[in-house]
Amino acid sequence: MMRFFVDFLRAYLDVADERMRVTCNLFADHERQQHTIEEFWLHTLRLPAACLRTSTVNHYSRYSRKKRRNALPYGTCLLTVHDTWLVHLIYGSIQELAGFTREEWLDL
Repeated sequence: MMRFFVDFLRAYLDVADERMRVTCNLFADHERQQHTIEEFWLHTLRLPAACLRTSTVNHYSRYSRKKRRNALPYGTCLLTVHDTWLVHLIYGSIQELAGFTREEWLDL
């Protein structure tokens, strides 16, 4: 899904790779594989290493039973493009195609 969205941004909205940022959210059992996981997301999204931002590692609390162990082998990935015009274009397109109006989307 993430690669589809990145390809959509490139092809239809002309967003350059330099404007995209990737942040990985990892769990404690991923810490030793952090570089491998970051490379996985960059390769999957076909983005250069310059797009990578500092990853977040969520450590287990002492009260947890480590139930999340190996649930998401590559953690999660956050893709950001800071462009207000682009957000309005996407939200406006969604409203136009779906045939509804969300006034709260106009207050971004």
